[in-house]
Amino acid sequence: MTAESSGMVYLLGAGPGNLQYLTLQAHSILQRADVLVYDALVDDALLQITPPHCDRHFVGKRGGQPSTSQQAINRLLVDQAQQHCVVRLKSGDPFIFGRCVAEIEALKQANCRFEVVPGLSSALVAPLLAHIPLTDPVLSPGFTVVSAHQPDQLNWDALSAMDTLVVLMGTRQLPVIIEQLQRRGRSPTTPIAIIRWAGQPQQTIWLGTLETILQQTSRQPLSPAVMVIGEVVKLQAYLQFPQQSQSQFFEPS
Repeated sequence: MTAESSGMVYLLGAGPGNLQYLTLQAHSILQRADVLVYDALVDDALLQITPPHCDRHFVGKRGGQPSTSQQAINRLLVDQAQQHCVVRLKSGDPFIFGRCVAEIEALKQANCRFEVVPGLSSALVAPLLAHIPLTDPVLSPGFTVVSAHQPDQLNWDALSAMDTLVVLMGTRQLPVIIEQLQRRGRSPTTPIAIIRWAGQPQQTIWLGTLETILQQTSRQPLSPAVMVIGEVVKLQAYLQFPQQSQSQFFEPS
């Protein structure tokens, strides 16, 4: 294709999934979508924002389940971008483990117009909704966010030195994460929180330590979840008002 496409592709962040955390810009774009290409972990209420004529394509990737290849997603976006308003709806923020680079490269090669629209990342929203601050003047001058989908690729020496560690896509690797951190000197009493389905009615939070969390979550479905590791997890007890929380909490006995 040599001329610029008449359509447009929006790589759009849906936030943690709940309609309440969708940005006004994202809401406006969804209302005029001709084609919706959406991931897993997106609330059905978001899909209802699209107009009746919108052609919807589910391409979500979930661990251990059949999923649409990235190449097929790229082709779909390019094909539909020629004449339509296409929304590529991603959970969280498109640029935080959102696999945007491959899709942008495909769109640019086909001379398709596109725009990236930010969304609230679960890495930030989940700890907040669990009343856990990621920074603190004493306990945490900063924090690090990683995906543990491929733990062998992570620099565990560096990560173990971080005051606060936020882990996405890591529930299947929880034993590995614990072992790697403790091998490099993190105390077994280091606090950890696992926040499942953040922002959803079924939000569940486990509070424990590197020593106890495996037993606490034994045979429990944990995905999708955000994990927070560090002393800031202890602040949760001081920053939560009981009447504000509708989550299920599990703490060490």
